[in-house]
Amino acid sequence: MQSPATNVPQGQQPAVPGASIPVTLSPAPGAATSPAAATGTSPTATIATSPTAAVSPAAEPQPTGFLASNWLISKFHQGGPVMWPILIVSIIGLTVVIERCLWWTGRWFRRDPKRIEKVFTAIEQGDTTEASRLSRGSRDPVLRMMWNGLNHQHTSLQGALQVAAGIEIKRAGRFLVVMDTLVTLAPLLGLLGTITGLIRSFSFLGNEELAVQAVTGGIAEALIATACGLGIAIFALIPFNFFTSRVSNLEFELQTAATNLEVMLEAQHREHRGVEIEHGTPASATRSSI
Repeated sequence: MQSPATNVPQGQQPAVPGASIPVTLSPAPGAATSPAAATGTSPTATIATSPTAAVSPAAEPQPTGFLASNWLISKFHQGGPVMWPILIVSIIGLTVVIERCLWWTGRWFRRDPKRIEKVFTAIEQGDTTEASRLSRGSRDPVLRMMWNGLNHQHTSLQGALQVAAGIEIKRAGRFLVVMDTLVTLAPLLGLLGTITGLIRSFSFLGNEELAVQAVTGGIAEALIATACGLGIAIFALIPFNFFTSRVSNLEFELQTAATNLEVMLEAQHREHRGVEIEHGTPASATRSSI
């Protein structure tokens, strides 16, 4: 019995039963060979060794220690260079407010209304020497003005009272011009910080990579400077109005005391001279009758 015929190409040996047959796979037509597969390098390794992934942009230096933990100092640095003049204005304003508060507190304790009543009583009784003695050495502005007027009653009473009252009013209104200037200057500095912050924001709009971070930083600078300027103005405005009202009240007290002193001394002089003065007769009517 003959074995079945097999189609074996010429030059090749027939396959032995049970032997393994080597198989070679050829790429399909039109398929591209991957460079990574050819070189044995995976895409992950290629990405890891790329220059973009290896070099990261340097981060901005951040304050460390106490500066990093202090919220106020952090906001101060974010406000930009305008925060330095705003800080100077705030220190001056705080100093003036404290000084004026201490002065007016001392003025309150220096008031001596009972002694003022004793002086007026002595003048009413005709004892100007006792009135001068009672008003001497007092720290009350009203008594100091009255003492100055009593010592110059025979020369220029009204002029002496006006000079003494002017000195007391000027002393009470000390630094009010400074506070008025601070109330106006602080919002202007805040507005200047707003403008510089916006300029800084718009200067980074051409750079797409840093535009978002730079614009938000500039807007934060503008808002912080504006808020600080308005806060200082509000802080200085309330004490300024209070101190101005206190000066007005003191001026009224001085004018009232000076008017009473002039009237009482004039009445004493009339009694000493024994001269009767007619009231309500105009000078023009007197001339026409003559």
